Order: sequence, then C-alpha cells, then structure tokens
Amino acid sequence: MEISDAIKRAKENDQKAFNFLLDTFWDNVYGFQLKRIQNENDAEDITIQTFSRAFDRIETFDESYKFKTWLITISKNIHIDLLRKEKNSISQVISNDDKSVYQILDESPSPEDELITEQHLAKLLRDIKKLKPHYQEIINLRYFQELSYKEISIQLKEPINNVKVKLLRAKKLLAEIIKEA
Repeated sequence: MEISDAIKRAKENDQKAFNFLLDTFWDNVYGFQLKRIQNENDAEDITIQTFSRAFDRIETFDESYKFKTWLITISKNIHIDLLRKEKNSISQVISNDDKSVYQILDESPSPEDELITEQHLAKLLRDIKKLKPHYQEIINLRYFQELSYKEISIQLKEPINNVKVKLLRAKKLLAEIIKEA
C-alpha cells in the first residue's frame, strides 16, 4: 500500500489504512519526541496522542505536504501544550497555601464517593454501548478485565501501538458521549 493511497483510505475511515500509517510513521514520531524530551514513557505518550489527534483530524490533511511533516508538527504542538500545562500547574501548587497541599494528598474515596461511582457505572455502561463494537471491546479489556496493553495486543492479535491508539480514541469518543448526555 502506498502512503497516498493509505491516506485516502484513512479519510474514508479504513482501519487497515490507519494501522498502515501508524506502523509506517511510528518510529519517526517516537524518535523525534525521544530526542526532544529524552524520556521513553513521555515520548511514547506523546506519540500515541499524536496519532490519535492525526486520525481524528485526518480529513484536514493537505496532501500537498508530507504526511510525516504533518505528524511531526502535531507532535511538536502536543509537547508544547503539555509543557504549558505543567508550568501552569506547578505555579498553582507553589502559590497555594499548605492546607490545599494536604487536601490534594487525601484523595482516597469516601463511602459516598463509592456509592456515586456505582450509580455512575450503570450510566457509563449504557454510554459504552453507544461506541462501535471494537471500541467497546478494547475499553472492556482494559478497564473491566484490567488487561495490560501487551495482553490486549495478544488477545486482539494487533500491535501494541495500535492497541494504545485505539484505546485513546475510544476514551475520547466515550468522553464526547458522556459530555453530550
């Protein structure tokens, strides 16, 4: 499959085309981020977010540009956004008084929280059922069966990077469904 063909098919929501593009460009984006931040976990997280954002907005890709350049630009912007958020959250923690620091530390759920969580679970399950079956399955495997990425990868017979991107997309779609309700 050629890259231009894969992009056209991805714009038509072809999952195999997404997988092809992910496999083709994963190392480029991951390598770029690893050089920038020198932390494997952060580089991987940003790479996953990059592909998720790119696939969500694939129809906006202008084919007069290189796809790799587009991905790297998305990746760079995600990293910059994360740095801004970090800077803001650090300054907020420093500017707050000691009481709030202790409040942050005690985040164990109260009996009320657990009751609310149980009530929300029924609604959450209804919302999950609104997702496409492959997204329902991956959310079920990760959050209800508590499988690792590797175990999900083996069960679905898909590369681990595809599993991570698919899970991130499923979570985004679920969040949109929850917001609408």
